[in-house]
Amino acid sequence: MKQRGRHRRRRQGRALRAVLAGAGLALTAAATMISTSQATVADDPGALKPLTSSAELDGLRLTEQPVPQRSLDRLAKSMGRPVGVGTVLGGADRSLRGADDCDAEERKALPVEPAVTRAYCWAPADSATRRWRPESVTTSGDAEDSGRWGDHRVILSGWTREAGDHHGLARVAFVNADDPDHLTYTWALLVVPVDGGRDFRGLVSHVSGMVWYRDKLLVTTSGAERDALYVYDLRRIHRATVGGDAVGRVAGGWSAHGYRWVLPAVASYRPADGNCVRAAGADPSTRPCPDGLSLDRSSTPASLVASQAVPADDGRRTRLWRYAFSGDPARSGLLATDSGSTVVPDEAYVTKTDDIRGVLSHRPAPSAPPDWYLGRPADEGTHGTLWRQDARGAKAVGCGSEDTHRCWGDGTGSLSYWQETGDVWSLSGRMLFALPLSSVERELR
Repeated sequence: MKQRGRHRRRRQGRALRAVLAGAGLALTAAATMISTSQATVADDPGALKPLTSSAELDGLRLTEQPVPQRSLDRLAKSMGRPVGVGTVLGGADRSLRGADDCDAEERKALPVEPAVTRAYCWAPADSATRRWRPESVTTSGDAEDSGRWGDHRVILSGWTREAGDHHGLARVAFVNADDPDHLTYTWALLVVPVDGGRDFRGLVSHVSGMVWYRDKLLVTTSGAERDALYVYDLRRIHRATVGGDAVGRVAGGWSAHGYRWVLPAVASYRPADGNCVRAAGADPSTRPCPDGLSLDRSSTPASLVASQAVPADDGRRTRLWRYAFSGDPARSGLLATDSGSTVVPDEAYVTKTDDIRGVLSHRPAPSAPPDWYLGRPADEGTHGTLWRQDARGAKAVGCGSEDTHRCWGDGTGSLSYWQETGDVWSLSGRMLFALPLSSVERELR
């Protein structure tokens, strides 16, 4: 079965490359179109530098803050019995389009090298809007070893609203990926209970990072949110009962900005020292306020990997670190804490690679040190850079006659490794795509 699966993926990859070539977007042609300014190879960031001092590691501690159970119970009593992922997927009302149905401008955002094996664009109404932007992705391959959640293969994609009266709202696309040739999806709004569970507000944040582990969904926060991460329970999804743009309790029921489903936060993680509000004059980079997240199933126990973006020419170094997940069945999907509800990092590094948006850590063998994959956005145009870095050095995927490193997608989407299939999923522009991690390694060799 696995052999036939590999053959099928190769056929899909060949077919997809043929589609791109037919649209005038063959990989070599795309590399040629990269401008001279983009073709300049970025300075080699060199090896990762471990952070070992207690002061440096203490600065990455988090405090777990559960939403009181009585608040969640009060909300559930008012909104009705919560549902699970399967029910949400059963109400999918939109379809992703395969690469051959996406327009040339959308496909232009795909990586030049390595070649993608699956690529999709969203329903026209969602692709056309510029108020909402896709930023993060996680899958049922993160959630469970089997790669399935119940009977389904599932992809979750986090989007952020950029403008208007509801600036900063966050929504999640629940994608049914059972049939790779026909992906369907629907939306749920991320919210935070307030007033003891008598109401909720929208999550005012970018969801640039997202990880689904066991029954929990962890997302990054930024902007007006004080916490570093919010936690959502995928067994606690509620139905909105009233339409319209409002968010929260309204006359006649509950509204979720026009969406059918609502995910209320069940916990959050705040820096043990301070918070993540980016106030004037404050330096949130000194606190653990991650921009990128991913799951590392190759660690023991599984761990949450985080990165914190530092702008180019800022003078500071980017931090990478990880937290272990709890092994306590009563704390399914939550991070490991000490008796004081404090989360302590397992390891941390600094890197010269700046402006990181996507982060992934994976051990090529059980006893091997992890490789870190870091996605940088494009300085100009549509293509970013994908670096692999470890304690020995760094290497980037190259392409084109000038051997540019601008070969990845736009570099603004998170990275998620589906261990069961060996695929890396990410976002570029308005495209959702996947390719084998082994193809990244071949390009790096």
